[in-house]
Amino acid sequence: MVFDVTDSDGNYYQFKNTISGFRKFVKLLGSDSYCVMEATGYYHYQLAYYLLESGIKVSVENPLSVKRFIQMKLSKIKTDKSDSKLICEYAKQVELKLWKGNSKHQTECLQMTRLLAVYTKQTTMLKNKLHGEAVLGNPSKVVVSSLKRSLKQVQKEIKTLEDKLIILVKEVHQDVLTRLKSIPGIGAKTSLMLVVLTDGFERFTSGSELCSYAGLTPVIRKSGSSVTGRPRISKIGNQKLRSLLFMCSFNACKYNKACREIYERIVAKGKSKKLALIAVCNKLLKQAFAIAKSGLVYDDSHRSTLVKN
Repeated sequence: MVFDVTDSDGNYYQFKNTISGFRKFVKLLGSDSYCVMEATGYYHYQLAYYLLESGIKVSVENPLSVKRFIQMKLSKIKTDKSDSKLICEYAKQVELKLWKGNSKHQTECLQMTRLLAVYTKQTTMLKNKLHGEAVLGNPSKVVVSSLKRSLKQVQKEIKTLEDKLIILVKEVHQDVLTRLKSIPGIGAKTSLMLVVLTDGFERFTSGSELCSYAGLTPVIRKSGSSVTGRPRISKIGNQKLRSLLFMCSFNACKYNKACREIYERIVAKGKSKKLALIAVCNKLLKQAFAIAKSGLVYDDSHRSTLVKN
């Protein structure tokens, strides 16, 4: 594995995507250097953290933004070398945001969360397989026993990971975790995941910014005076956070006064139930942000839905 680099003077370099390659790259950089890269799954993390720890300013850009820029250039060549050159051009023309990375605590929490997602999928697959075997009418005892053992083991791993994740999150975000659970429609597991996925809400300055991060902001499609498309959510954001909120929105419509009012008002206007649920997701997330930032807890008897803890 290698990574390709083009500097502001147009010089091209290639380095191994290893610690030794990182060292050689950093030797070329000055204290005022600014490195820009696109997020590439997990592959950019090691280099980004190495540069950060070396005191180099770093921006990790959304690959979709970079892709759109490259498409705009109408380039007919698609290689790692040509991409590095275009990323350099991109960096000169857009407003860059410094990448700060995650703390070791947050990184470990996210790793646990990703593994829990894998185990949850495995649990569903094993349950479906057990059901499929039962439908056969004469299932193999060996197969069923094996599936049940595997399912039991995966469920045991899930329980162990969840317990450790709760302990880890409480070490840093105990207060926020407790207050989030006061919101009707948000349970213990959802509160935990909200804290993990938002790093305790510390990376956000407004509820709207958080909704945008979750991909819940509407995209308006309009051209001229006659062509108007149906507004849709952007979906360019954290899919896990978006899915989590959508699952919570059903209970929120029943037990959260502010969310229920929004849902009923939108449906009464003849809008789709799905659109109403998305609005509920936005409301839930903004309530969570307000509670996390203010030190307050939810109180349904107050119009502001917040009260001093």
